[in-house]
Amino acid sequence: MYDYDLVVLGSGPSGQKAAIAAAKLGRRVAVVDRRDMIGGVCINTGTVPSKTLREAVLYLTGLSQRDLYGSSYRVKEDITVSDLAARTQHVISRQTDVIRNQLARNHVAMITGTGRFADAHSVWVDGGSGRESRVTFDKIIIAAGTRPARPDSVDFDERTIVDSDGVINLEAVPRSMVVVGAGVIGMEYASMFAGLGTKVTVVERRDRMLDFCDEEIVESLKYHLRDLSVTFRFGEEVAAVEKHPTAALCILKSGKKIVADTVMYSAGRQGQTDDLGLPAAGLEADARGRIAVDANYRTAVDNIYAVGDVIGFPALASTSMEQGRLAAQHACGEPVREMHELQPIGIYTIPEISFVGQTEEALTERSTPFEVGVARYRELARGQIVGDSYGMLKLLVSPSDGRLLGVHVFGTGATEIVHIGQAVMGCGGTVDYLVDAVFNYPTLAEAYKVAALDASNKIRNITRIEG
Repeated sequence: MYDYDLVVLGSGPSGQKAAIAAAKLGRRVAVVDRRDMIGGVCINTGTVPSKTLREAVLYLTGLSQRDLYGSSYRVKEDITVSDLAARTQHVISRQTDVIRNQLARNHVAMITGTGRFADAHSVWVDGGSGRESRVTFDKIIIAAGTRPARPDSVDFDERTIVDSDGVINLEAVPRSMVVVGAGVIGMEYASMFAGLGTKVTVVERRDRMLDFCDEEIVESLKYHLRDLSVTFRFGEEVAAVEKHPTAALCILKSGKKIVADTVMYSAGRQGQTDDLGLPAAGLEADARGRIAVDANYRTAVDNIYAVGDVIGFPALASTSMEQGRLAAQHACGEPVREMHELQPIGIYTIPEISFVGQTEEALTERSTPFEVGVARYRELARGQIVGDSYGMLKLLVSPSDGRLLGVHVFGTGATEIVHIGQAVMGCGGTVDYLVDAVFNYPTLAEAYKVAALDASNKIRNITRIEG
């Protein structure tokens, strides 16, 4: 007789949903995690703190209102780290309570400590007192998450040289900053600190940033960040970072030197599998600490599953939650539907970006015909009301049957209104539905009707000439 039917290692988004899904199916479930990490990296150092910081920056700087009140408008003149931290800590505390209550309400046992495999059906749990307890189980789901990857050649000190987890704990808002890496996390923090007035330089070894996004959208973001005095160094790599009494000196391989108060590395993520004792269970991780799984999130060992960031791409809180739920259902022998292929991507830069479906570049590469419909926020009454003159929504439409092939949004509320397009695409809807739909006025969602009319008119003009 095992202690539990299912044990989950990690209480992040994927671990929470896995545990609750199994509990609702009547299984005896336990979650193992450290007391200071309830909610995982997502709640404590990653997604939630960074997005809360973004909201604090937007509010305190008055950045989103400057189109209305002038470029010098600010809610608070001298913004301190404590101003930013107060909101962040409040949200973390509230979210941690919510997670604890959800687990308790579903009768999920919370085992405090770090887990390490003893064999394929048991783990040692170190509660921090020097004594380990053994917990046995029928099935287990690894939801250990990731940590920022740290190059061995860099001397991180949590003050001058930090990673994306440590940047939220800076003692003061830096006057200047170098962000190494122009991925999602790097660009989110670059835009936030630029909004605070920090002189930001982004160093990226590739030729462009966010290369999985629509090129026009990325160019719009780049324009706005340059307007906030962000400097981009593409095709460049950091050779060394020297710490000096008052600042850091960033030396690029090309010989360029950049002085900054803070250097933030955003060089990918590393799976937190080093201390799990995987070999004892017959498992191994790759060089990035990731665990291989099949379509049902089962590892090479039948009773062991893995979900979330620890299995690699797409490593989003949203997809991780669904992976956890599906893995738990499969582990409990329940029928499982595959995750829908339409998964929205949200990037919380300032301004934010979101999209679902195909990009223009991908469709062109596959020789798939499409027409583009565009709506600009400055044409919408709501856009004028909220002070967003730069936002846009772009629809990619199949000219043969009117199906939506992709939806791309840049600007205020992008990560919210993208779901309208996702729903239409997921239900097999066409551009005609959006043309005929009535949207609340004034709203940003009305952009769908404007963009749909734009695309339909272009398709009609081509059909008229050909016919």
